[in-house]
Amino acid sequence: MDFELVKSFLEKSSSGVSSEDIDSMPFRFFEPMIMSGLKVDLIERGRVLCSMKVPPRLLTPFSCFVFSEIEDSVTNFLFRNHGLKNVGNSLHGGATAALVDVVGSSVIMTMDSVTTTGVSVEINVSYLDAAFVGDEIEIEAKALRVGKAVAVVSVEFRKKKTGKIIAQGRHTKYLAVSSKL
Repeated sequence: MDFELVKSFLEKSSSGVSSEDIDSMPFRFFEPMIMSGLKVDLIERGRVLCSMKVPPRLLTPFSCFVFSEIEDSVTNFLFRNHGLKNVGNSLHGGATAALVDVVGSSVIMTMDSVTTTGVSVEINVSYLDAAFVGDEIEIEAKALRVGKAVAVVSVEFRKKKTGKIIAQGRHTKYLAVSSKL
């Protein structure tokens, strides 16, 4: 076993990104990076259908973020790719899981008398096929159960052209119960 190889992989000391660079990023920069280009096609009670064209930024598992100007908008950033592409240049699993989180959380708000999207308890994703840059995909979230304390949603990713399933996710959330004190 090569413990140093494992250590260097996890610490990414050779990536050129310092912890000061990471700490200087705007608060909540991650959601705009993942969600930019996401289009809502349909919203109804218990169902949200979105689409997007897979952008190159969602293929790279690790990028160096260089902020040209930090203003009111966190979308004012440049990506400098260091060639650490996902195997096969397909939609990265982490981006898919983040979309399960975001789109799955949104469907909870379509239910009657829900005032919070809650706190994630579990997210799981099954990766069934690949999507590549420029592929048009659909993301459909369905509320399977939304109770007083727990919500469970499913999120399915499909190629828009063929309907072929790319990934299926399930997201369980705890809905914080208001105190009656």
